[in-house]
Amino acid sequence: MPSNQTPLGALPSRFRRQRVLIVGCGDVGLRTAGVLGAPTSQRVRLLALTSSLERVRLLRACGLTPLVGDLDDPGSLSRLAGIAHRVVHLAPPDAERRKTGETDPRTRNLMRALRKRTLPQSLVYASTTGVYGDCQGERVSETRTVQPHTPRAMRRVDAEAWVRLFGRSGSVTSILRVPGIYAQDREGGTPRERLIKRTPVLQPQDDVYTNHIHANDLARACMLALWRGKPQRTFNVCDDTDLKMGDYFDLAADLMGLQRPPRVARSEADQSLPLMLLSFMNESRRLDNGRLKRELRLKLNYPHVRDGLALQKQLL
Repeated sequence: MPSNQTPLGALPSRFRRQRVLIVGCGDVGLRTAGVLGAPTSQRVRLLALTSSLERVRLLRACGLTPLVGDLDDPGSLSRLAGIAHRVVHLAPPDAERRKTGETDPRTRNLMRALRKRTLPQSLVYASTTGVYGDCQGERVSETRTVQPHTPRAMRRVDAEAWVRLFGRSGSVTSILRVPGIYAQDREGGTPRERLIKRTPVLQPQDDVYTNHIHANDLARACMLALWRGKPQRTFNVCDDTDLKMGDYFDLAADLMGLQRPPRVARSEADQSLPLMLLSFMNESRRLDNGRLKRELRLKLNYPHVRDGLALQKQLL
C-alpha cells in the first residue's frame, strides 16, 4: 500500500505518533483526551469526530483535530477508514429516533466505516451496566449473562454485539460497562440539584444497590484499555462503593450540607416519579471491579463516592 494511504505515512518509526480517534467527544471524551495528551502518557495525535460545527473550535482549543461526520449518516464517515491506530467510542445510541427500537445503527455505521481499510490496533467502547438488568442486589462480574430490561439497555447490547463482531476481524476490542458517572466539575455530575428539589428515594426495605465511577477514573480506564486491553474483553468500570441508592443520597446530602431526601414506599414512587428515574430504581446490582484492577491495573483516584463528593463540599 502506498505510504500516503497508511495512517503513519513514510516517517521512520521513531518519529511516528499513534493517532487516537475519539468518537463522542463530550465531557468524558475531553477528559480522556486530557489523559492521553498528558506529558507523562504515550505520545499521540488526538482526533475527534463531531457532527456539530459549533464544537470544532472547542475541540481545536483542547488540542484535538476535529473531523466532521455524523454517525447517523454512513456516507459522512468514509474518511475514518484507516485514519487511526486506536479508537475510543463514547457515542450513545440515539434515544430520540424511535425507529431504531432495540438496535444501535450508530455503532453499526462506525464499525462498518472503520473496517474499510487498515483496522485500528485497538478499540474501546463505553457501554452501560444496565445491560445486566435487575440482579436483585447480587454481586455481578463480567461473566454474567446480560438481561436488559429497557430499550435503552437493549440498544447497548446491540452495540456490544457490533463491537465484538468488529473484534473478530483482528482489532483488540474492549467493552467498558459503565454505571453512574459523577464529578464535581461535570454538568449534572453531583446529586445537588436533585437534593435541592427534594426528590424522594425508596425506603430502606425497598431500596436498590447503585454503582458509580468518577469521570476522571473513567477517562483513565479508557486510556488504559487502549493499550492494556486483551482481545474481546469486557470490564466493569466502577469504584469500590457498596451503597444502596438512598444511602448514597444521604451521604451526598451530609457532605453538601443539605437535607436528606424524603423516603417513600415503592408503591408511592411508582405513582409519582418519572419513568426514567423509576427505571434506575427497578434494578439492583453490586458490580465486581476486580478485572478492571487486575488486567488494566487501574488504581482508582476516587475509590469511594465519598472521595469525589467531598471535593464538591469545598466548592460550595
